[in-house]
Amino acid sequence: MGLFGQKEATEAFVGGRRLHCEICKGELFWKREAQLNTQVATFFNFDWANATATCYVCGQCGYIHWFLPKK
Repeated sequence: MGLFGQKEATEAFVGGRRLHCEICKGELFWKREAQLNTQVATFFNFDWANATATCYVCGQCGYIHWFLPKK
């Protein structure tokens, strides 16, 4: 099993367009979700209420591309 539960890095599309790494121009990514913690929520132990971003990790160089959820 590969990184983040995927067997291998795959193509990624954001807003209908194919994603290319900003650093190395790689075209294969690992997808994962990351919680966007805030100080106030953490202080009151409400981290579960924070928003989650979609992250694509470049399979070639490891650079992480973050995308906020649409409102």
